[in-house]
Amino acid sequence: MKYIITSILTCFSCFVLLAQDRKTENLVIVTLDGMRWQEVFGGVDPAIMSNKKFTQDSAEMATSFWASTAEERRQKLFPFFWKTIASHGQLYGNRNQGSNVNVANPYKFSYPGYNEIFTGYPDTAVNSNDKIKNKNENVLEFINKQKGYSDKVAAFTTWDVFPYILNKWRSGIYVNADVDTINFPNKQLQLINDMQFLTTRPIGVRPDVITYFAAREYFKAYKPKVLYIAFDETDDMAHAGIYDQYIKSAHAEDAMIADIWNIIQSMPEYKDKTTLLITCDHGRGDKIKAQWTSHGEEIPDADQIWIAAIGPDTKAAGEAKNSTPLQQRQLAATFAALLGFNFTPAHPVAAPIFSIFKQ
Repeated sequence: MKYIITSILTCFSCFVLLAQDRKTENLVIVTLDGMRWQEVFGGVDPAIMSNKKFTQDSAEMATSFWASTAEERRQKLFPFFWKTIASHGQLYGNRNQGSNVNVANPYKFSYPGYNEIFTGYPDTAVNSNDKIKNKNENVLEFINKQKGYSDKVAAFTTWDVFPYILNKWRSGIYVNADVDTINFPNKQLQLINDMQFLTTRPIGVRPDVITYFAAREYFKAYKPKVLYIAFDETDDMAHAGIYDQYIKSAHAEDAMIADIWNIIQSMPEYKDKTTLLITCDHGRGDKIKAQWTSHGEEIPDADQIWIAAIGPDTKAAGEAKNSTPLQQRQLAATFAALLGFNFTPAHPVAAPIFSIFKQ
């Protein structure tokens, strides 16, 4: 008991010190739905790329993304991750280097994963992807209630279940999902509003690039202090078994993340005051290669995820090796702590990942 109390006090003292010294005033969160850590840290998988069942044109894929080493392949696929974040931030989740990140919920699919990310609580009652209003308090609504952050929290998402995951009716945060009408008197947003209704919908919802441009133009025009962007194409292309499109979507999303980071650095309100954190909701199969398309309780690899972070309070440590195992449920408290807040909802919540913002 004495050890537990001492640990809690030490953790609290550490949190207070970090909150006092922090430089982060704004937060941008990005998720790549169902993006495997295997590609994030190793680039294209040769076994899947060469399988005609999953890759239509392996020669074209090889020209764009193949190299002899994992380090070269991952840089071709995720140039922003491996040129910018690896140099100035941190990446967790390369299990080949002893860095493990896992989901704590038993289901290993999207709604439970996003619930865990934003509430810090792997609630076993959250067990479907149905459009059910989330009863658990999420960290975005908590931040939205803090002084200086009211009406300064926004989410732009491709998947149309996010209004329920983030319970926009209770939380009061702005959530724009799929083809929600963008009702802002801004010419760029009005144009994007028209485009989202006129574009093709190959994954059943609007393309990720439309979600991104809506988020970007809102960010530039209305300057939220917390912005969440949720991409979806990687998961949809994987479920369809289209590996080349899964890879191309991931590559495009890396470019969009680079673009928002460049915009952050160009605006005095955000430069050197903003942390960018990127992650995913679940993993996918790998031990059985054909299961790369799948996730869920029956897929053992699907609990394996990753985290990347860059910002003024994040030490430039690069790729984590032989690090303390992390869990998805730690992210909610980490988001709050980066802004100097202690997220204490009514439900249980895990401690922050202090290494992300410890100097």
